[in-house]
Amino acid sequence: MTFTMIIQLLIVLAALYVGSRYGSLALGAISGIGLAILVFGFGLKPGTPPTDVIYIIIAAVTCAGTLQASGGMDWMIQIAEKMLRKHPEHITFLAPLVTFFLTVLVGTGHVVYTIMPIICDIALKKDIRPERPCGVASIASQVGITCSPIAAAVVSFVTISNANGYGVTIPQVLMVTIPACLMGIICAAAASYHRGKDLDKDEEFQKRKADPEQYKYMYGGSATTLDKVISPKAKASVFIFLGSLLCIVAFAFLQMFHAEVNGETVTLAKALALPKMNIIIQIIMLTAAACNIMFCDAAPKKAVAGAVWQSGMVAVVAIYGIAWLADTYFANYLAEMKDMLGNVVEAYPWAIAFVFFLVSVLINSQGAVVVAMLPLAYSLGIAGPVLLGVLPSVYGYFFIPNYPSDIATVNFDRSGTTVIGKYLLNHSFMMPGLICVTVSTIIGYLITNVLFPGYFASFIM
Repeated sequence: MTFTMIIQLLIVLAALYVGSRYGSLALGAISGIGLAILVFGFGLKPGTPPTDVIYIIIAAVTCAGTLQASGGMDWMIQIAEKMLRKHPEHITFLAPLVTFFLTVLVGTGHVVYTIMPIICDIALKKDIRPERPCGVASIASQVGITCSPIAAAVVSFVTISNANGYGVTIPQVLMVTIPACLMGIICAAAASYHRGKDLDKDEEFQKRKADPEQYKYMYGGSATTLDKVISPKAKASVFIFLGSLLCIVAFAFLQMFHAEVNGETVTLAKALALPKMNIIIQIIMLTAAACNIMFCDAAPKKAVAGAVWQSGMVAVVAIYGIAWLADTYFANYLAEMKDMLGNVVEAYPWAIAFVFFLVSVLINSQGAVVVAMLPLAYSLGIAGPVLLGVLPSVYGYFFIPNYPSDIATVNFDRSGTTVIGKYLLNHSFMMPGLICVTVSTIIGYLITNVLFPGYFASFIM
C-alpha cells in the first residue's frame, strides 16, 4: 500500500467518522466532502452511485410510510403488546422476538420506538430488571434487517450478488439469515435472562424507588397502545402490506426454479419474460402504497411526516454518499487490494466478516455496508455462499452506543437499569450484541458452507 493510498483511505475513514458523529443526513452528506477530495484533489475516477438499490429503498419506505399513516402499524404493535402482556414472565425472550419480527415485516428497525416503552413497562411491573429484555430487544430490532425481504441490506445483497455472478434469490437469503439470526437472538436472550442484579437486590434501584418523586416517575404511568381504536381501513392496510410482501417472495421463488425453453434451461422468471427482481419490488411496493393512500386513508402528508418514512429517507442519503465514496476508492485500487489481501482471502474467506463488522461500527447502516463492501468482496474472489453465510456480520453499530434506537431504549427505561456506561463501551447492548451477531454469523456460515453447500452454490455466469 503506497503512501498516497494510505492518505486517501484516511480521508475516507475521516469522512465516515465525522458523518457518524453528526448522524442522520450527515452520514451521506459528509461523504460527499471525502468524494470531492478524492476526485478533484487526487484525480481519482468517480465510482458509480448505487441507484438501483436506492430506488428499491424509496419504494419500500414509501409503502411502509403509508402503512404507518393509515394506522396499520398501530394494529401490528397492538397485537404484539397483547402477546407480551399475556406472558409477562417471559418478556426477556418474547420482547426480542417481537422486535425482530416487526423489523422483518416492515424492513426497518425504527419500529422499536413504539414497542420499547411497552416492553419496559411490562418488565418493571413484573419486577424483572428492564435491562434484560430491553438490551436484547433493541439488538434484535436491528438484527432483523438482514431477514426482511424489503430491507436495503437484503435487496442490495441479492442485486449486487446477481451482478457479480452469484445467482441467489431473496428466499434463499432468508432461508439462511432467519434461522441463523433467530438462534443468535435466543442465545443472547438466554445470556440476558439473569443479567445484572434482581431489582430487589439492586441498591441503586432501591434508592431511586425510595424517593417518592422517582417512584412516581417509574411506576406512575403505563405505556400502552391497547386503548387505541383501530379502524377497519387500518387493518386493511396491513393485509395490503403483507400481501405485497407475499407477492415479492412469490416472484422471487420463480427465480429459483427452471424450465426448458427452446432446448435451453432457464429460470421460470426468464421463461415468463418477467423483469428483474429490483424492478418487480419497486412496482409492487409503489402499488401497495397507492392502495393504502386511495383505500385506507393513508394521507400522503402524514406518511412523509412519520418516523418510518423519514428514517428511510435518511438511509437513502447515507447509502448514496457512503457507497459512492467507498466505490470510488476501492474501484481505483482494486488491483492493489487483490495483491494485499489475496492470500488472506484465499486461506480464510470467512475473515471478511470482521471487515463487514468494523465498517458497520463506523457507518451505522447495514445496507450501506453491503452496498459499499460487497462489490469489493466479490472482486477479491470470495465465493457467494461465504458472503451469504456471514451476512449477519454487517450489524456492528451497537458497539459504540450512538445509534438512535439504543439511545431511545436507554431513555425509555424509567428504572435506569439500561445504561450507557461510564467508559462508553460498558453499555447494556454490548453483551447481547456480540453474542447475537457472533452466533448468527457462525450459524449462517455453517448453513451455506457446511450443511447445505450445494444448494447455495449456484452461479448464473
